[in-house]
Amino acid sequence: MSQWWSWLLTAVGVFGIYLAGRKSKAGWAVGLGAQTLWIAYAVATRQWGFIVSALAYGWVYGRNWLRWHHEQLKERTEGES
Repeated sequence: MSQWWSWLLTAVGVFGIYLAGRKSKAGWAVGLGAQTLWIAYAVATRQWGFIVSALAYGWVYGRNWLRWHHEQLKERTEGES
């Protein structure tokens, strides 16, 4: 597999972080999607460590999305009072 794949996946991941930092819902989806691609890359290139990192990054993305989502719901609820 060509080395440019790792650069492309890195760019997608950074873009997801950028969007998430701007509080865009798409950022979380891009970030989680990038981890799925990293797992595919790890399997295709037999670089098993990438699976561990993708699972860790995916867990952090999911956890942070849940926190962010709960904060948004709380803000909406408080704004309606």
